[in-house]
Amino acid sequence: MILQAILLCVLSSAELGAHPLALLKQSAAVEVALWPDGVPGAPDEFSNEVWTGAPGDAHVANVFVPSISVHLPEEGKATGCAVVICPGGGYGLLAIDKEGHDIARWFTERGVAGIVLKYRMPRPEGHVFGHEAPLADCRKAFQITRARSKEWGIDPARVGVMGFSAGGHLAASASVQMIEAPPAFSVLIYPVVSLLPGVAHSGSGKNLLGKNPSEELIRRFSSELHVTSKTPRAFLVHAADDWVSVANSRIYAAALERAKVPFELHVFSKGGHGYGMRKPELPVGQWPSLLEAWMKAEDFLGD
Repeated sequence: MILQAILLCVLSSAELGAHPLALLKQSAAVEVALWPDGVPGAPDEFSNEVWTGAPGDAHVANVFVPSISVHLPEEGKATGCAVVICPGGGYGLLAIDKEGHDIARWFTERGVAGIVLKYRMPRPEGHVFGHEAPLADCRKAFQITRARSKEWGIDPARVGVMGFSAGGHLAASASVQMIEAPPAFSVLIYPVVSLLPGVAHSGSGKNLLGKNPSEELIRRFSSELHVTSKTPRAFLVHAADDWVSVANSRIYAAALERAKVPFELHVFSKGGHGYGMRKPELPVGQWPSLLEAWMKAEDFLGD
């Protein structure tokens, strides 16, 4: 306890601009800046990140310096597969533990590298970075992961993407817009997919695109409209009582079906939203074991 108190004192320095317990929790991961030569579109001056939440349930907002935290499996257990994980938070903050580091650690136990993406959000106050920033950071995360694949024991052809809520929107956007080098697969957990009226989660859409986006922009970021036969296979989970409409997962699955892209969709009667892997007592809590079975069947895990 004394050592922990000392560490907390040291890490609470204002210059770090981060939640100290979150930093301790991430100590086993290697953090890599996405844009070491300068973040595109960054203002000359910016404030520190804002960390909130209880230990083990941290949230981060005001991200100006995006990064990936690389969780690698134990030596000898690696399957060569990796997943870029996009936490959710309505494009206003990131549930970095529950929908990031928790998930990465679960993957490493199964021989998969978990790459947690701390991405920029446009920020409603002035829309500082604009709607391109999250996808640009996701694309950069893939480029770095593939470039360093030999060092990290990863097969560059077996890097998938995963996202929760608005992070699911980012993962779906990456799946249909990164056509030059798409993810190997996508995992979408209670995702926002469409920004079309009647389906969209209005808060996520407003934070990403601003108050009065054009119809062209809305359609561009409604991923169900851009699925092709080259879109990566997908695993989707949603609860019917989610306030992010289950229609998001269903219309994406329907688009994959029309394009003859393999997918697996699980809709549970109860679960709500934002459960991560933390509702094992509910039927929706089965999804991690279902994902593991799917990844084995799709040859993304070892025997």
